[in-house]
Amino acid sequence: MIAVRSLRKTLAGQEILRGVDLEVRTGETLVIIGRSGGGKSVLLKHLVGLMEPDSGEIRIQGE
Repeated sequence: MIAVRSLRKTLAGQEILRGVDLEVRTGETLVIIGRSGGGKSVLLKHLVGLMEPDSGEIRIQGE
């Protein structure tokens, strides 16, 4: 399971992620869609550990 709680990230003075909450259970499929510059890639970079959030938490398999 992947759980994201109150994730926030600001880059160059612009808030990219504003309190993102989501939960993906084992076996589920999730599609992230949105406009250009909406924070999709930033969210994915947080999930794989390439970026650290300003606040909030990410738990993968409870860790």
